[in-house]
Formats: sequence, structure tokens, C-alpha cells
Amino acid sequence: MEIASGNGAQEYVYTNPPCTLPPPNELILKWAQERPDEIYLKQIIDREFVSYTYAEVADMALKFAGALKELGLKPRDKVAFISKNCVEWFITDLALMLGDFISVPIFPTAGADTIEYCLTHSESTVLIAGKLDDAAATAEVMQRLPTLITISFPYDSAPECQYKFAQLIHDAPNTEERPQHHDDKLMSIVYTSGTSGVPKGAMLTYGAFSWSVKNLVDHIGIQPGDRMFSYLPLAHITERVYIFGSSIQAGLETAFPESLDTFIDDVKMHRPTLFISVPRLWTLFQQRIQDKLPPKKLNLLLKIPILNSIIKKKIIDGLGLDQGRVLGCGSAPISPAILEWYHKVGIDITEAWGMTETFAYSTLNYPFNPSKIGSVGKIGPGVELKIAEDEEILVRSKGMFSGYYKNDEATARTFNEQGWLHTGDIGSIDSEGYLTIQGRKKDTFKTAKGKFVAPVPIEKAIIEVARVEMLCLVGLGMPGPILLIVPHNFPNFDKQRYERSIHKAIKGINETLEGHEKIKGVLLIKEPWSIENQILTPTLKIKRHILEKKYHDTGADWPKDQFVVWED
Repeated sequence: MEIASGNGAQEYVYTNPPCTLPPPNELILKWAQERPDEIYLKQIIDREFVSYTYAEVADMALKFAGALKELGLKPRDKVAFISKNCVEWFITDLALMLGDFISVPIFPTAGADTIEYCLTHSESTVLIAGKLDDAAATAEVMQRLPTLITISFPYDSAPECQYKFAQLIHDAPNTEERPQHHDDKLMSIVYTSGTSGVPKGAMLTYGAFSWSVKNLVDHIGIQPGDRMFSYLPLAHITERVYIFGSSIQAGLETAFPESLDTFIDDVKMHRPTLFISVPRLWTLFQQRIQDKLPPKKLNLLLKIPILNSIIKKKIIDGLGLDQGRVLGCGSAPISPAILEWYHKVGIDITEAWGMTETFAYSTLNYPFNPSKIGSVGKIGPGVELKIAEDEEILVRSKGMFSGYYKNDEATARTFNEQGWLHTGDIGSIDSEGYLTIQGRKKDTFKTAKGKFVAPVPIEKAIIEVARVEMLCLVGLGMPGPILLIVPHNFPNFDKQRYERSIHKAIKGINETLEGHEKIKGVLLIKEPWSIENQILTPTLKIKRHILEKKYHDTGADWPKDQFVVWED
């Protein structure tokens, strides 16, 4: 067994049996032998596909593993990489497994301090940098850590590095070594998004990764000809398991977008059958459609039998999802109203729930059940789930992380003596086994009146009746909760009209709330929240504690004669 202790030291005993399920490094060699000339990966460059067969991917991964060893790396060394999704990301992940290294993926939108923290905390000796919207933060960290070995992917947006990925592969021989992995062996350290502070390094093992992927693939039921599209950050566990893991487990053709600007056209080029996105993107798609086809007009057209199917087909084709068989949504809560809207236009979105610590695999609404929109689905095969006395959701399965790197205290808090994982989410299970999440335990705040408020259910209710880009309910230590709203910037935006619509919507919501929950005021935010201004995490989750602190005085001194206020 391989043990990762709190002080970072590891003990390795190589008498363990091989993995119960074949890990990704064995699967790529299997596909390269059985299906050498079939296309596995497709990268869009200059509006055209550049394709790679299974044999080519395996060859590049073996050579890159050999190149890293020639640079002096030893088995179990940590190797970090930061890049948007691309062919080279998959190849690097496979190469690190083939070379017996431990991977440390970093979000491509992370700031310099976060990048440096992940590198130093994980003790990574190498940083591989690739497609980036802004390479400045990565370049800054490289200057701070001059002893770091740096390698760049072949993209103009990558920072200047000591070595080039393509050249290393060209010059290096294939590694002849084939490391034997076992179920308890550390595969990767994945850092959480840090919604409430410093990111924690979740330790992921080969056995738990392969178990989670295999159960997911078996549950969905992969079909011949299925195609995947990799867009969400691969540094996030959802994409790593659902896309990378499924693609290598089932041998599925996978494409990568060229850029955010061309994203929808890129999806149309590939026409995936399996596609997963985040709530914010599904919301953006909906709002773009509504900008062109207002709700009243859309509802009218859908009621006309001869036009109903034509309108639905136009919407689905416009998103490039006309062949979508399984469409997913995860990583953050989504409004049931949005899922209902998509169902109405012929697009069924499977909502799933999990976390880094459970390899993103816990529950999913598949097969899609429209009557259970609002839940996050049923427990996945092989997963145990129960609700504690304080309504916290507890999970147990073979697909669990093995603890936080160098943080035994946090690990001990996460698991109980029976091996149940404390998720920190509050929820309930109905008579049919569907899980509904009310929010995070730590999100609940106490107002100055000494009353507790759970913000997430209120926020979900507001999203259903108000047109907003983002919102957050805060109120810790305030006389009453205040609602922060980033307005949706639709065409011909009229501030006064928007203010009236928000006032009416929140007034209606307040009538359904208990006295201590009622919203005291609405602040319409001037600057959109983003990763750059530190309000969103790299996975686009809102840092509630940052907003609580920033707007505490505003809420404490809210003007008595105003309900809706525009931020200066």
C-alpha cells in the first residue's frame, strides 16, 4: 500500500496486486493495439480539425514520459500542468501515469498566488503550461520559482518556457518501462476551488478513479458512435472523470474547442452525443435564445402543432446538440425553472451531484425523469448515501479520495469512524430515492436579530422569477438579508424598467418568506463578478464570504426609504 502522511512523506510497498480495473495508462495501450488507426482526439485549430489516432496518442504519451525521465524526474515526482482543454492535456495526463509520476492539474484561470501555492504545497518540480487566455500569472510564478522545470504546449498563448512539448516528444525515445499501479496508489493531487479559503489538495488514487469512471460509463450505457466534447476545465474533477475518464474507459472520440469566442460553432462542428456543461453556460445559452425569441413569442409558437417541432429543431441545431443523447449539468446548483424551460424546447438536461472528494460521482437524474427536476437525481450504482440528524448529506463508496495532502486535520474532519464522508451539503431524500439539496451548511448565516437564514433555496426561487446574470443573498450580522444582483445585460437595457421588474419579483418572493428571511433591500451590482476580480472561483462558484465582507457595511446601513439601489 502507498501511504501519504500529513508531513508529505510517502511509504511505498510494491508487493500490492495490480489495479482491480485497468487504469488509463493501460487502456491507451490497449486501444492503440486494438484500434490503432481509429481517431481518438480532435483539436480545432484555424477552424479545422487536427486529428490524432489511438496509436499516435499512445506514442506521444510514451515519448513524453521518456522525455521527463531524461530531464531527471524520478518515479512519484509531482508534475503540475496549467492549460485550457486541448489534445496535449490528455496526452500529458496519460504520460504522467505511464511514467509513474503524480499529476497536479491547476485551473487555467487561477491567479499567481493560487498557482504558486499549488506548486509549492504539492512540491511539484515541473510546470507544464499550455493554452491560456492570459499567461501573465503563470509567467510571474515562473519568475518567482526559478528552480522549476518549465515546459510549454505548442500554442501561441502559452508562456515562454525552458522546454517545448513538441520538441521533447520529437527527440525522446518511447519509455520502455511499464509501471504497475495498484488501487491505493496516488494518481493525482487535485486542488479544490477554494470557495471558503485556501485550496485543499485532494489525493486521488488509481483504484477510486477507475471505479468511479467504470460505474458512470456502465450506468449511462455507452453506445457505438458516441462522441464527447471537452470544454469544462480538466483541472476540475467533473471533466476529468466524466470526459477524460469516460473517453479512455470506453474508447470514445473526443474533440476540443478552439476558443470561447467560437465555442458554439465548435460544438456544431463536432455534434457530440455526450455533453456536459455548468449552470452558467446553460443559462447563457437560454438568455441568448430569449434575446432573439422572447418568452411570450416562443410559448405562442410552441402551442402551434405545425411549428412546435420546427422551433425545437431550430433551437437544438443552433446549439450544435441535435445529436446529443446525454446532456449534463453539474458543479453548481441550477434553477429548476431553467431545466423546465429546456425540457419544454426538447432538451433534457441530466443534473448530477458530486464533489472532488467523491470523484464527482454520487447522484444523477439518469435516465432523465422530468417529474424530478429540482432534485439532483438518484444515487449512482455502488454509492451509499444517508442524511444525518442535522440534515447533512453523508456519502460512502469505493470512489472516495484518500484524504487531503499534508492536512490530516481536515481529513479527519471529513470522514467519520464508519467511513462516511461529510459533504457539507444539506439535503433530503424522497420516497423514490431522489436527492434534493438545500444548500451548504456553511452558507447559512445569522442576522443581527440572531435568526439563521439558508440563502440557497431563496436564491433558487428568485432565479425562477427574475432575469439576472448572477445573484447572492448575504446578511451575516446585518439587520436583515440583502440581495446582490448582477443584471443580465440584454438588448435595449432600460434601467428604470429593470428596477421595477426586480422590485415586483422580490416583493412577491418576500411574501413567501418568514419574517427573519425577508429581503431588506436589493443592490444592483455595477461590475460583473469574475475570476479576475476574485469573486468567482476558477470553477465559477461565487465566493459568498468575500461578498459578505465587502457589502457588510452596505447592508448594516441600508437606507430606510429605498428597496432597490444601484451600486455607484
